[in-house]
Amino acid sequence: MNITQGETGSDGFYKAQLDGHHGELTYSRTSPRLIINDHIPVDDALRGQGAGQALAEFAVAQARTKGWKIIPLCPFFKAQVERHPDWQDIIHR
Repeated sequence: MNITQGETGSDGFYKAQLDGHHGELTYSRTSPRLIINDHIPVDDALRGQGAGQALAEFAVAQARTKGWKIIPLCPFFKAQVERHPDWQDIIHR
């Protein structure tokens, strides 16, 4: 699965592509060190393939590497945060 990142102004995304299908985690930047993960739409063909999980893990890795905190607004991302106590270091409380 190939994951890329794009950002325009305060809006950004991580896009996962696999076999011509894609999923995307969208976010908004509220400051240089704080983002809000707001949505993870995934093509039906990728459901159950781990695309959402891969995007969430990529977002966590980026936050750690770049020193960001995340406000998890997206229900899927929120659920993943609950399942991964080791992600608490990048969550904004």
